[in-house]
Amino acid sequence: MTIEIGTRSVRCHLDRILEEKSVTLTELASRVGVTVANLSVLKNNRAKAIRYTTLVSLCDALDCQPGDLFSVE
Repeated sequence: MTIEIGTRSVRCHLDRILEEKSVTLTELASRVGVTVANLSVLKNNRAKAIRYTTLVSLCDALDCQPGDLFSVE
């Protein structure tokens, strides 16, 4: 997700993590209980927000931390 705040933005690295973990978007959607369409929006940096419950579920499913999924640029 790329959310711009002034000159800074939040970027989602879900695509990289999926590749590193050899997990498909469909498999992740099933594990997390989120639609493939919603994960695709997140992965392609088109999301405007993410619920904490979804973030925690993603971190649990991918064995990662929020800082692994997002960075501020």
